[in-house]
Amino acid sequence: MDGNGKWTDTTVLVADGSAPSRHAMSALLRRAGYQVVPVAGGHEALAELDVRLRKGVLPDVALIDVNLTGMGGFALCRRIKTRPHMAGLPVVHFSASSVSPGDRCDGLDAGGEAFLTVPAEPGEIDAVLRAAVRAARLRAGDQALARRLTRLSETIFTIQAARSLQELADAAAEGAARLTGSPAAVFFLGPDDELYRATSRDRTSLAMPDEGAHRAVAGLLRRLTRGHSGVQITTVPAPLWPAGFFRPGMEHDARLVLIPTEDGRASVCLATPTRGQRRVSPENESLVARLAQATVLAAEPLLMYQVERHVALTLQHSFLPRPDRLPELPGIDVVVRYVPASRDAEIGGDFYAALRTADGVLTAVGDVVGHSLEAATVMVEIRHALRAYCVEESDPAVLAERLDRMLQRYHPEVTATVCLVHVEPGNGRTLIANAGHIPPLIIRDTNSADYAKAEGPLLGVGLAHPPPTELFLEPTDRLLMITDGLIETRGTDLADSLEHLRAAASGALPGLDALCDTLLVSFGHDREDDIAMLALRLAD
Repeated sequence: MDGNGKWTDTTVLVADGSAPSRHAMSALLRRAGYQVVPVAGGHEALAELDVRLRKGVLPDVALIDVNLTGMGGFALCRRIKTRPHMAGLPVVHFSASSVSPGDRCDGLDAGGEAFLTVPAEPGEIDAVLRAAVRAARLRAGDQALARRLTRLSETIFTIQAARSLQELADAAAEGAARLTGSPAAVFFLGPDDELYRATSRDRTSLAMPDEGAHRAVAGLLRRLTRGHSGVQITTVPAPLWPAGFFRPGMEHDARLVLIPTEDGRASVCLATPTRGQRRVSPENESLVARLAQATVLAAEPLLMYQVERHVALTLQHSFLPRPDRLPELPGIDVVVRYVPASRDAEIGGDFYAALRTADGVLTAVGDVVGHSLEAATVMVEIRHALRAYCVEESDPAVLAERLDRMLQRYHPEVTATVCLVHVEPGNGRTLIANAGHIPPLIIRDTNSADYAKAEGPLLGVGLAHPPPTELFLEPTDRLLMITDGLIETRGTDLADSLEHLRAAASGALPGLDALCDTLLVSFGHDREDDIAMLALRLAD
């Protein structure tokens, strides 16, 4: 509407089969400030609407004569209302003949918003059209808000299911783009100043800004959130906001919604482009602010997990001997590998040990059940207990019993699996006690491999452990011990995975390092659990 009260931005489709009447109505509406699209009949009206729909410029209201020839006005209205992208177009019927209450009811039943009897006062026609347009715009606004609220709910559901900060960033970026109808970028600045970022998929190129741009964003977030709490909405002009986050190579002002975590040690930023427009949609900003709040709530436990995972990894790295710093083991060659799970997976309690005993060498590979800092802590206790027990005892079955009692006494809620192998270097005599773990794999120089027949209950449940399995290693034999992180894949049968491992090990090149490296290349990519591996043979 302009300063004179005229609806200069409102377009009316006038469908009237009578040329004089159509011209008169069109002239009246133009004088009132409307843009007018005159058509002579129903089919012409539908064709004009189709053309305008493709161009994205549908009229704001249709004024339709009920007595159109060829296709009546009510039939035309029904056709309009059944087309999904036209159904919101308000229709006002009019007639120059006497109109019965039944005719008015038919018009409403067809989907029309109002009914005029002409001739009518210009003010009445203007008022009826304005009321129809206002009501349609309110309905469209309500429907758009309902759609955005639905998208917000769907996005919140997705971000709450995210298992990592990167998954969370991806989901939040897509949600912000859907809510605003524009490209979006999301940034998490962690307590260690590590920046996680994601952009919505509607970018026209996969090329991302360089590390310098990301450092600039991290610096901005630090400055903008320092000393602030709650939601903060601000615009950063293009010279300060690096180019390329919204559209490759292009500069934009950025509208930022920032919110720090509750402890203030990290922050979340949802960014969308703006070209210096002073007017922003309060509804959109309110929804994006809600999304930012939901995102930071979902980010907090993931950030806490990152800290816990770092502590757990530090524990494991501190207490597991490095591969190049294994103790001297007379008569036995031992090689170990430890590979943490992929960055987004949970930390576990996998471990290995290689220890001297009075009459040989004791090796162990095990896994504390669970994925947490507690699992890593219990792992350390098991290793220390095993080191202490084997000073006076080398029978692996006895050691398994003692570890079982230790867990029951000090960690009754925890269970663990472990395979214990004791080797006498002089004669190759090998005793194996297996507490719920994958049995060792014996690889012969004849390109064959078989699992040792050793089994028993896992640690921590209080069941008796059977006597150890005895076998004799040949000088050319290799014995392999692993945790299930190497082969266990969701949806894959364990027996099939064990068979694939056996086949791969039997075809590996000679040597302990070659064996371990071959298996890690074959099985160790993007694992969801840690991998501990130990291979041994009698020394030459």
